[in-house]
Amino acid sequence: MSDFLWFSGRVALVGMALGCRAFGQTAASRDVDAGLAAQIAAIRAFDDHAHPVLPPPADKADREFDALPVDNMEAETDTVAWRADDPQLVGAWKALWGFDGVAPLDGVGVGKLAAAKAAVKAREGAGFDAWVLDQAGIGVMVANRVAMSGAEGAALDKARFRWVPYADALLFPLDNAELAAESPDKKLFFPMEDRVRERYLKAVGMGGVPATLEEYLSQVVTPTLKAQKAGGAVAEKFEVAYLRGFDFSDPTQMEAEKIYAKWRGQSYPNEADYKVLQDFLFRYIARECGRLGMAVHLHAMAGGGGYFGVAGANPLLLEPLFDDARLRKTKFVLLHGGWPFVREAGALLQKPNVYLDLSQETLTFSPRTLSGWLREWLETYPEKVLFGTDGYPYSDGMGWEESTWIASKNGREALGLALTGMMRDGEVTRARAEAIAAMVMRGSAEGLYGK
Repeated sequence: MSDFLWFSGRVALVGMALGCRAFGQTAASRDVDAGLAAQIAAIRAFDDHAHPVLPPPADKADREFDALPVDNMEAETDTVAWRADDPQLVGAWKALWGFDGVAPLDGVGVGKLAAAKAAVKAREGAGFDAWVLDQAGIGVMVANRVAMSGAEGAALDKARFRWVPYADALLFPLDNAELAAESPDKKLFFPMEDRVRERYLKAVGMGGVPATLEEYLSQVVTPTLKAQKAGGAVAEKFEVAYLRGFDFSDPTQMEAEKIYAKWRGQSYPNEADYKVLQDFLFRYIARECGRLGMAVHLHAMAGGGGYFGVAGANPLLLEPLFDDARLRKTKFVLLHGGWPFVREAGALLQKPNVYLDLSQETLTFSPRTLSGWLREWLETYPEKVLFGTDGYPYSDGMGWEESTWIASKNGREALGLALTGMMRDGEVTRARAEAIAAMVMRGSAEGLYGK
């Protein structure tokens, strides 16, 4: 048997198994056309957004799965999908670890789950992360990480994972103590951003920000982006919605230079001045990403933490950026579908340089709920919608493995529901529905980032 035929058969078997788990358990799944369900289940997905952890044994100490990890924030009201009693966890534990448990786990159950995970990790070794993707039917995962490797050579497989590093730290080159004092969340986050910026400065041979804005751009910002591109980055990630709103103005470089010169080295820069500098830097970075052939990813959903500014994350605030002729070569991806602004995010797909993905929504919402606005997007701009999981290490009970598996299951079912409805209502033929499914699950992302 040829390698191609073996691989094709293996993909089909994995897809069929995933399809049985994904579509055979719920009332919603019975509303999905069986043939379409099988086709969607067999697709080796291109996951547009996730936070995988390094393979064992490096996983125990790995903290670079996010520039702003949310696990140490002040208590918030978690969504049901993040809670220890989420019933979806039971299926994920069984599928991944062969563990029969009831959510929430008691003390004994926690220990048994940990032992089951440890056994699988020991069996899979350095190939564990790729194994996780196989269980979720994912061929390629876009990894949002500070770095793709850790100590002693531990690294994610470049054949299965694409890198998206973080650019937020480059927006805040001045003293951030006053910004950190605005909320408990920011008190936690800005020191993290300062450490990332120091890391970037060290990488270009600097012990601090240079004297002028021109030097900062030419000696720090652009070299950092170029180095990350050379290191395999396909996009730059902004978590800026956790730090400030999307209301970016369009100052000139001369205006920004004056502010940089005025406040560099000073404590507590004027907030209004500092915002102007950030606004300039965001457009500069976005323009450089376009020039270098990297996309710009934006967290565009109500985020974690009890102080997250939901109103400031309305994607319509970004419309002036998308309409900026200087940024038309830059591809922007609105991560997480923009919830709760799902219609606003969908309308922005009219812009030729804007895409959105389903990540986190596939974990947070039921397939039935997600399929409603997904269908609206597919009826208007189907080639601009990307599958994603936002697999993330939320807790011992729901690591990046479980969240990836659940989100992949839900996302496929939601896509099947949306396309089945369109097919039965005569909006698309079966062939067109299958083509859209292939675009959402893999093809559009391959067109955006390359295979």
